[in-house]
Amino acid sequence: QVQLVESGGALVQTGGSLRLSCVASGFRHDAYMIGWFRQAPGKEREGVACVTDIGHAVYSESVKGRFFTSRDAAKKTIYLQMTDLNPEDTAVYYCAADVDAPVRVPANWASDPPQRFEDWGQGTQVTVSS
Repeated sequence: QVQLVESGGALVQTGGSLRLSCVASGFRHDAYMIGWFRQAPGKEREGVACVTDIGHAVYSESVKGRFFTSRDAAKKTIYLQMTDLNPEDTAVYYCAADVDAPVRVPANWASDPPQRFEDWGQGTQVTVSS
């Protein structure tokens, strides 16, 4: 059974940093792409980062230069390092897996998340205070 479990969310002050983790289990292979999404109350879900199994990563404009995603294959864990956080980053953060893994993240990776990403974690809350 495929499972994604996020952790690391917390309350942090503006300018602070957090590292989210996404532990993957149950996949038949490790060649899956992981997307990081967030959803704030009253707002649409937003894709913030995506990384393939070979490490090609892309970021949304809203987080580029502040967020960094990486994978530890041995631990089957994907990380989202978030720096210089601000209140606009407050949201529930989710990781999701696309098992039809491309070598490079496609340009439209975040355009239809439920269709592309088959498996989702439960989410972890990130709150940034001003």
